[in-house]
Amino acid sequence: MRRLIPASLVVLALAVTILRAASPDPAPGRPQYTGDNQLLRPADYREWIFLSSGLGMSYSTQPGHEMFTNVFVPQWAYQEFLKSGKWPDKTMFVVEDRGSTSQGSINKAGHYQTDWMGIGVEVKDETRFPEKWAYFNFDQDPKSAAANPKAGCWTCHEQHAAVEHVFVQFYPTLKPVAKKFGTYKEAAETIQ
Repeated sequence: MRRLIPASLVVLALAVTILRAASPDPAPGRPQYTGDNQLLRPADYREWIFLSSGLGMSYSTQPGHEMFTNVFVPQWAYQEFLKSGKWPDKTMFVVEDRGSTSQGSINKAGHYQTDWMGIGVEVKDETRFPEKWAYFNFDQDPKSAAANPKAGCWTCHEQHAAVEHVFVQFYPTLKPVAKKFGTYKEAAETIQ
């Protein structure tokens, strides 16, 4: 009997370890937070749906570094958008910034992407944020980030986004979906 109890505990511990390893993330592609309300950087965003890429886009008249921006959204949120033209609660967007160059290897014209510069994350979390949407920036090392002040990204997205807080006007595969469901704000295309 004495030998059976330790052996049973070993088997039980092994079974728990195997089940934990086999079970998927409890909320894949959904926001995860620290105890002090900071967003954890999404580790697997490059496995999400790629929406679009921009080169040198800026919402300021000040010249800046010409970067590529690659936009990703989780598969589950993308599928929900396709069914309704609306973004479900807990949707996240990752805007990945990468350097650009035209000098390298055999390239004779055009630009290609280079080093990772950081990411911005847009989150729709209706229970956590009074304004439903919040914005976060991550550099190379941080594992978590606090929400940006409302006066920055939130205000711009509120004023200029074509669907809710999302610049769907720059995503050619999503624009017809939003128009089909009547969620697209045509005024977002007005050149300012």
